[in-house]
Amino acid sequence: MTSLAGLTVIDAATLFAGPSAAMMLGDFGADVIKIEHPRRGDPSRGHGAAVDGVGLWWKTLSRNKRAVALDLSQEQGQDILRRLAARSDVLIENFRPGTLERWGLDPRDLLELNPRLIVARMTGFGQFGPMARQPGFGTLAEAMSGFAAMTGQPDGPPTLPPLALADGIAGLAMAYAVMVALHARERTGRGQVIDMAIIEPILGLLGPQMTAYQALGVIPQRTGNRSSSNAPRNTYRTRDGRWLAISTSAQPVAERVVTLVGRPDLVEQPWFATGAGRVEHVDELDEAVASWIGERDAEEVIAAFEEAQAAIAPIYNVKDIAADPQYTALNTFVELPDEELGQVTMQNVLFRMSDTPGEVRWPGRSLGHDTDEVLDGLGLTAEEIAKLREAGVIA
Repeated sequence: MTSLAGLTVIDAATLFAGPSAAMMLGDFGADVIKIEHPRRGDPSRGHGAAVDGVGLWWKTLSRNKRAVALDLSQEQGQDILRRLAARSDVLIENFRPGTLERWGLDPRDLLELNPRLIVARMTGFGQFGPMARQPGFGTLAEAMSGFAAMTGQPDGPPTLPPLALADGIAGLAMAYAVMVALHARERTGRGQVIDMAIIEPILGLLGPQMTAYQALGVIPQRTGNRSSSNAPRNTYRTRDGRWLAISTSAQPVAERVVTLVGRPDLVEQPWFATGAGRVEHVDELDEAVASWIGERDAEEVIAAFEEAQAAIAPIYNVKDIAADPQYTALNTFVELPDEELGQVTMQNVLFRMSDTPGEVRWPGRSLGHDTDEVLDGLGLTAEEIAKLREAGVIA
């Protein structure tokens, strides 16, 4: 038995944040029905690497989902969504504010149809405010949250991440919000509407920047790979050209590191007793660590740090990840048969549970793969389904 077995989720969102939340729910047993436009499909099908025109990002993002091609801009498509919503637990959507209402799918009406429904609305800027109706993407959230301003080298430009970071964070937050709403429903018997703006969850992961600004006027600056909270914390190059990362967030670890690199005298300095004090002397600390590491090969450095119980890790690329024994032991990646590609490898579920584990059951499917099956479950006849297909409502 999986944790969310018996839960039905409609994924009517596109690209990354909303679909990521639906994917996480599907990983633990929810029946996720992925709604796509019958001719355009989800834009994420065309993002990133592809094999013979088949997008690989899509295979992961839409795993464990039944693929339904349905045109929600047509009245018949809207009627089908109402029928689905009437028997579902969660609807995840990310249309611009006002779109569902214009289609006659106002969340308030859907809740009258199904009082236990949870309508999870994911947008760039939320359902109200001066920017609510503007197009919003994760990149804009990374820019507006302060992330880009504090990322990069001190003398370099603000830096955006090379991945859908804000979308991923918002997806995690939405999956959490849905579980909170489901728990509340157990007590009240009622569903509700979730309003999530992608610009907000990433703020929470950037720490107390607003708290520090209001209290002290502090504006975070770019520090490269250094930390504004503790030192030494950086990336260091070994004699054989490998890059290693070191963290000294805990005071005992900082003491072990500087002792290991031959500078136990630094531990006796009054400023060494706090992370803030060490940050004020970061150049001296970095010089001590970098010079010691630079005189040794990576294997020797890592072994010495491990023996000293100091925190260190190699800077990996994906090839290194694939060969790492810790990821292998955790079963972090799974290989699955695929209808289009024969076989695909992807990351496994995010965490392990002793009694109700999650599972990747199948990769993302071809456009409209499960349309007939889902409509048949709504009681539509083969003739009705054929007419909808002929009218372009489904595919």
